[in-house]
Amino acid sequence: MEKVIRELDEIVVEFTKKIGAFSEAELAEKPLPSKWSKKEVVGHLIDSGQNNLRRFIVDQHANTPPKIVYDQDFWVKANNYQQMDGKDVIELWRLVNHQIANVLSSMQSDMYAKTCDTAKDTVQLRSLEWLAADYVKHLKHHLNQIIKGSFDIIYP
Repeated sequence: MEKVIRELDEIVVEFTKKIGAFSEAELAEKPLPSKWSKKEVVGHLIDSGQNNLRRFIVDQHANTPPKIVYDQDFWVKANNYQQMDGKDVIELWRLVNHQIANVLSSMQSDMYAKTCDTAKDTVQLRSLEWLAADYVKHLKHHLNQIIKGSFDIIYP
């Protein structure tokens, strides 16, 4: 978990600066009307972070694996990231990830194997340790959408 936390911290420091260098117009530009802008991709990462943060906290005290799922398109639309100031979206992303790293850092190692159900219509149990590592992979995948070639990763 220590490696995941360190990597998360490093990515957030580096990409807060890199994404922050885009103009508001660049952040808000949609490649197609049906596709997310850079700002909305960062918003999706905020939503993913909030849902994973909830998993990391709730699962530590749950007696049975909690079911925590979300509809990413609904969340991005409901949060209205496209209309927010880009700097605010970036700062919220930075803070959510800072809190995730804080929670993971304080988590007792015997909690790593606890599982959470992340599937919408079935049961898909994932350990907190797996979820933390996958969260960083997911983050890299979407950061590649914002700044092409940032990471050498293939994510489903």
